[in-house]
Amino acid sequence: MKYDSHYYTFRQYLETHFGKRVWKVPVNAPFTCPNRDGTKGRDGCIYCNNNAFSPTLQLTATSIHQQIAEGIKRVQRKRNVKHFLVYFQSYSNTYADLPVLKAYYDEALAFEEVVGLAVGTRPDCISEPVLDLLESYAKRAEIWIEYGLQSIHDTTLKLINRGHNFADFEKAIEMTQNRQIQICVHVIIGLPGETRADILATARKIAEMPIHSIKIHPLQVHPQTELAKMYAAGDIHLMSLSEYVSICCDFLELLPKDVVVQRLTADAPEDFLIAPDWCLNKLVVLQTIDKEFVRRGSFQGKKNAQLNKKQ
Repeated sequence: MKYDSHYYTFRQYLETHFGKRVWKVPVNAPFTCPNRDGTKGRDGCIYCNNNAFSPTLQLTATSIHQQIAEGIKRVQRKRNVKHFLVYFQSYSNTYADLPVLKAYYDEALAFEEVVGLAVGTRPDCISEPVLDLLESYAKRAEIWIEYGLQSIHDTTLKLINRGHNFADFEKAIEMTQNRQIQICVHVIIGLPGETRADILATARKIAEMPIHSIKIHPLQVHPQTELAKMYAAGDIHLMSLSEYVSICCDFLELLPKDVVVQRLTADAPEDFLIAPDWCLNKLVVLQTIDKEFVRRGSFQGKKNAQLNKKQ
């Protein structure tokens, strides 16, 4: 399979690893979050409106089985895909008792078309028993865990009301790194108060850590969030497309070449996006990132410290 890309895409990884096309099917299990159920807070992160980035919340299907079955049919109506990763996307998908987690994970892996799980969660919602459970599936499926970090800076994490600090993330990575579990990290570019230097400090720190993949997207303002109030009051600056693309390319240049890039922008239904409006056109964002790499004559990893030491 031949590719021409300035960064290591998830599609490249999946087709190389599995030797065939594999598609993600998102599902919504009835989990919650310690930042919403009162354990750490009630209001969640200042930007959090799950309806804006979890399309599974809009599905009429209730059971995991039904959501997967419908998701597979929906993809196969448009694409010749026979194998799937089930993505537990909404809220914190390791935040429940072990028997509950096992029941949902087992239900997902019962499909013969499913070759793996991707489990989205927070770094403060993980434990050795949960990781043991996830790793127990690794002999028959590929297992990904996706940790929401957003920033390495504790001042930022406090401002956006994450309810955890960077040390929690470091602990989660330490517990996960030597297991048969792939690690993906979520980062937001453009968080309130962060400078370019702050954002690139996050990139450099992540580049030193034993992760396998990353998801990056710009800060978005969604209705019914604290961030929406801040935006209406003029208290935050949102990046233009050109600003975001420039920093995004800087970020990717600092990452190792073998870190898989799963996302570089974020989809949100028009009804759930207040700003920036350029996020509505995902293709334009990705094309502009490609054009910037061409303009620079650059690529993912070009400025990675470890890469430069080897050369």
